[in-house]
Amino acid sequence: MTRIVLNIGRVLLTLLFVAAAVAALVYVWQRYEDDPWTRDGKVRADSVPVASDVSGLVTQVLVQDNQFVRSGTVLFVVDKERFAAQLEQADASVARANATLANALREQRRYVALGDLVSRQERDQHVTAADVARATLRQAAADRHIAQINFERSEVRARVDGYVTGFRMRPGAYVTSGVPNFALLDVNSLYILGYFEENKLHRVNVGDRARIVLLGDSRPLWGHVVSMAAGITDREDSASNGALPNVNPTFSWIRLAQRIPVRVVVDAVPPGMKMVAGRTASVIILPAAHARRTDASKQDGGAALVTAPPPPAARAAGTTRS
Repeated sequence: MTRIVLNIGRVLLTLLFVAAAVAALVYVWQRYEDDPWTRDGKVRADSVPVASDVSGLVTQVLVQDNQFVRSGTVLFVVDKERFAAQLEQADASVARANATLANALREQRRYVALGDLVSRQERDQHVTAADVARATLRQAAADRHIAQINFERSEVRARVDGYVTGFRMRPGAYVTSGVPNFALLDVNSLYILGYFEENKLHRVNVGDRARIVLLGDSRPLWGHVVSMAAGITDREDSASNGALPNVNPTFSWIRLAQRIPVRVVVDAVPPGMKMVAGRTASVIILPAAHARRTDASKQDGGAALVTAPPPPAARAAGTTRS
């Protein structure tokens, strides 16, 4: 009797292990096939091209490559002495136009006061001269305003908080108006771009919580989905003669799922983590229930996170040359 009971116990225990193994296999299969996750993620940031609004020789360079700068920091100076001289010329033109207008108004009042002692033609000529002097003053004032703008913009300033990237400028270089010379990597625009298989998109929604792990750093980042690409390039559709699609025949037995870009904004970054644009990331989109449990565990005793500031060295550098 005892042997029978033991045998039954062994059978039940074996069945229990088999059921647990099957459940684990089902979970792993569902997670791999259906749950939205990807190892194909990248850290991205907006790159702001830096171009001078005026053309001329670079007389001062105040930053260097990879330096962190705050918005409003002077990056380099373009021939400020020349633009200062042009502003003085514009001031002189305004002063001359004012004097011309004052004289024209005096002549106009004098000839109008003479009445019939002078011809109507002479009176009209001085009225017209006063109008021309007013227009000349407005033109001089506009030219002076442009000279003031050029003088101020001879100092090229940073428009965002970020890192100087691709900087090779030296004093004596010539810059052309509107031509980018380098870029600023906006630290306030960091995000994660994850490429998810199309058969998992039905589980991805705007606002979903996301867990991000950077390659080489086991600490998790947390973020949320903000958008999804509305379309990707169709490589099979290339226009031929007559604007008809030229579709290449496909004979492969295996159909690979397309990968759709999903944009994830990072909510918080652990202190000291290097958020370098281009780093590889794994991204997992959490179901709503899982996200609520994760939030609760973090509130109970999870590691404190902080918003992503520039590194301490960058903050210390500020706008000075490191």
